[in-house]
Amino acid sequence: MPGVSSFLSILPRAARGALAGLLAAFTALAVAELVAAPVRPAAGPVTVVGGAVIDRTPAAVKDFAIRTFGEDDKTVLRLGILTMLAVIAIGLGVLALSHRRAGAAGVLLFGVVGSVAALSRPDSSGIADVLPSVAGALAGALALYVLASQAVSGPARSGVDGEHAGGWSRRGFLGAAGVTAVAAASAGVLGRFLTGRRGQGAVASREGLVLPAPASPAPAVAAGVRLGVPGISPFTTRNADFYRVDTALTVPRVDAGTWRLRIHGQGVDRPRTYTLDRLLARPLIERDITLTCVSNEVGGPYVGTARWLGVRLADLLREAGVRPPSQGGKADQLVARSVDGMTLGSPVEDVMDGRDAMLAVGMNGEPLPFEHGYPVRMLVPGLYGYVSACKWLTDIELTTFDAYDPYWVKRGWARKAPIKTQARIDTPKPFARPAAGPVAVAGVAWAQHRGISRVEVRIDEGPWQDADLAVQDTADTWRQWSYRWQATPGGHTVTARATDGTGAVQTEQRARTIPDGASGRHSVFVTVP
Repeated sequence: MPGVSSFLSILPRAARGALAGLLAAFTALAVAELVAAPVRPAAGPVTVVGGAVIDRTPAAVKDFAIRTFGEDDKTVLRLGILTMLAVIAIGLGVLALSHRRAGAAGVLLFGVVGSVAALSRPDSSGIADVLPSVAGALAGALALYVLASQAVSGPARSGVDGEHAGGWSRRGFLGAAGVTAVAAASAGVLGRFLTGRRGQGAVASREGLVLPAPASPAPAVAAGVRLGVPGISPFTTRNADFYRVDTALTVPRVDAGTWRLRIHGQGVDRPRTYTLDRLLARPLIERDITLTCVSNEVGGPYVGTARWLGVRLADLLREAGVRPPSQGGKADQLVARSVDGMTLGSPVEDVMDGRDAMLAVGMNGEPLPFEHGYPVRMLVPGLYGYVSACKWLTDIELTTFDAYDPYWVKRGWARKAPIKTQARIDTPKPFARPAAGPVAVAGVAWAQHRGISRVEVRIDEGPWQDADLAVQDTADTWRQWSYRWQATPGGHTVTARATDGTGAVQTEQRARTIPDGASGRHSVFVTVP
């Protein structure tokens, strides 16, 4: 390797330290991933530290991340953590050239940080969760110590073929760096392989799951529900296109064979534990329901409609002896917990008022995708997802709003959050340049559990004009609309507003997503040449 040898012979001291630090960090992460595979993949240091960062990030910053990066927010966070680790690793590598023990101690400190983060996670399984961080830190510290030793050792002379130069062993450092890189890469590949094998049970359980026919099927979507206007959102959102907003850095892969759901708490006279088979043996309902994320800005993308299959949640609660507060029930809040420790709180009254609240097992004719909560998630039509749509559900506890604040409430969001009436313009897009003449202005409007009775469009400061409405599928789904505009040359602002089934008109008052959802009217600016 003459090219590499020539390069290393003139490699500055700081650069050698930086390389040593990066290789040590790579080793630490790879060994940690390898150890996490048999312990618990979600206990890996990047995942637990990232989760701790998410938990401690102010709500406004989280909202900014979702608004700016969308569903890539977790990827951005991971890249940010890895970039920060790389910068610190470079600094520790340079430090280790003069103070090897101090550099190695710095790596060990990261093991402490990872261990504390692992134990602080709500889904922590106990002391075993610190093993990945501890093992990774020990391996990284050892790697840095050895590499730093090779980077500064050797007589200060020019040896035969440049074996020693400037007081360090080129051949020794190159050999140590190569062995470290190969060993770390091997550990990382083996860790990924073992993690993949561990998740095979979950994959196999989903692939082998045959969903029963619903006892109460959803009717076929009527032809008039879809307007067929180019550019409008399809009535049914494909699973691959359905929005995903959650805090899970690693998507849980739950084996349905070992999954359990527990129902317990205040007012539960008969606590229950269910397997997936027991749920599937019950009468299932099938419904088209539109879900909306509270982080959705006015005109935003975090809304979608799917055909859901599941068990009526109210039936399960009644069988457990639960009564809503209006009938003398002790609990007014249902706290749903996911396998990763997320908690969401729903009003018991809403869950049991007759709406199609369900524990969903199917989505658009197939078992729930892992990203959307397999094997079971919760849905409550009319409520924003953060108070109703718990994915990877494993526990339902009945309590009161006074006694317990779920995850998002602790971070400044409202305890109760009915979905606000919204109309969105799908076409034309912002800053489009449609030709003069007839232009189709179209989109969707939603006010789940109330329905949409009217949509109006305004051009600039002109009068409000009624749009044509598609047939309303149900009050729990969005409704397509369109308006034929005779566009004239110039710049124009197109605005839409909806009226829900109660007669309430969508407010023009602008509000942020925090604490209970955005409000205001969606508008787009276009230029007609």
